[in-house]
Amino acid sequence: MTTHSETPPLPDGVVAVVKQDCPTCVLVVPVLEQLIGASSRLTIFTQDDPNFPMLPNVVRDDTDLTMSWHHDIETVPTLLRVENGIEVDRRVGWSKSDWQDLTGVPDLGADLPDQRPGCGSLSVDPNLADELTVRFEGSSLNSRRIQIAALEDEFEAAFDRGWSDGLPVVPPTEARVLAMLAGTQREVSDEVTVVPPDLRPATVEQVAINAVMAGCKPEYMPVVLAAVEAACTDEFNMHGLLATTYFSGPVVIVNGPIADQIGMNGEGNAFGQGNRANLTIGRALQLVIRNLGGGRPGEIDMGALGSPGKLSFCFAEREHDSPFEPLATERGMEPGASAVTLYAGHGPTAVIDQISRTPESLARSLAASLQSDGHYKLAMAFDAMLVISPEHGRVFADAGWDKARLRQELDQLLTTDGSTMVRGVDGIDEGLPAAFADSQIPKFRPTGLHIVHAGGDAGMFSAILGGWVAGAKGSEPVTVPISL
Repeated sequence: MTTHSETPPLPDGVVAVVKQDCPTCVLVVPVLEQLIGASSRLTIFTQDDPNFPMLPNVVRDDTDLTMSWHHDIETVPTLLRVENGIEVDRRVGWSKSDWQDLTGVPDLGADLPDQRPGCGSLSVDPNLADELTVRFEGSSLNSRRIQIAALEDEFEAAFDRGWSDGLPVVPPTEARVLAMLAGTQREVSDEVTVVPPDLRPATVEQVAINAVMAGCKPEYMPVVLAAVEAACTDEFNMHGLLATTYFSGPVVIVNGPIADQIGMNGEGNAFGQGNRANLTIGRALQLVIRNLGGGRPGEIDMGALGSPGKLSFCFAEREHDSPFEPLATERGMEPGASAVTLYAGHGPTAVIDQISRTPESLARSLAASLQSDGHYKLAMAFDAMLVISPEHGRVFADAGWDKARLRQELDQLLTTDGSTMVRGVDGIDEGLPAAFADSQIPKFRPTGLHIVHAGGDAGMFSAILGGWVAGAKGSEPVTVPISL
């Protein structure tokens, strides 16, 4: 582990910090020459060229940025006055009056403009800041360090060690992990949850490592942490979801202002490629389950066919023009709160209706497709999520139907005479036991049909995300608030 480096002392007198690649620093070279002639005990630290400026005996090499980083130099040129090793005054950029005031030298830079803004210090360059933090501040990270041999490809090394989901992962260097941790206010060592199936405790740091590998930005971390917490609850039953031979995996639905803040997509191609936040947040959750919990295909993950969604399935609900109450609000979160809902699902299965212009007709189309989810003769075993597109949503909005009204209609349409669903009917051996023949059978349990709004502006297509076994024997959707 890198150890913390001590703050280097400042020399007494006037200290200037410059870099050659700064027009303002080049502009003030004559002023620095004046200060030498005025016996101002000048010391110059240069960030990028140890020979700039060509002023012998006063220039010190700070190309490793040690002095600039420890003394919080954010702009060059910066002029400091130091007494007994302590900074007592600071001026940033070039200002004739400011520099004269700090140095006490009159007529300083008489031939120069009155002021010029400075340039960014290399010590705060975004391309260098993370590496400098590791170098100078040390690291609070507790995870084991793995050295990659000089001739070993770091991407292949991740595959060889079993860290990958089948796609290349971003190498989780110390600097990248520290940058990822800056996206949350939680302590590095805080335990987030216990990850099934191996029941291994996961810290914020360990989640951040997997978020780096997934390709997340730091601002995604609060959503990733919430998704991991939700997935690892007893109610969601991640262990059971892995062990099933069915298609399903965790589907992440995000509500609230954070979705827009981090650039998530709930509109066109919401389930598809092209949006970094959607894809990497869902992938980070899956990597946590794989790398911390041991949920690997062919071991605990026993999906017979699986689905592409088991790589990543994450989207934002389209709230701004939705005819329906947001999913998270319906599930108990405060209106406007940012939250994650985990649903054990797969899909999507298309629902096409380009003709219906009344809610009654469109609801019948939706119900007909929902009835066949899994199998039309199976009922109350699986949940489903109905994703209503904006064009279909406007049909319900124009008629004044809210989510409760739509669900009421669908519940009626999806209650079927048991005689049509028992085994052997229609020459199909699959179905309900004969004892249900005289009953009216609802397709879904009372809380088993979930409705959200998402998709692009054009296209009269909605979607069904089929679910895994519902309830105590399977999985319950789980909604948790997102906190920084």
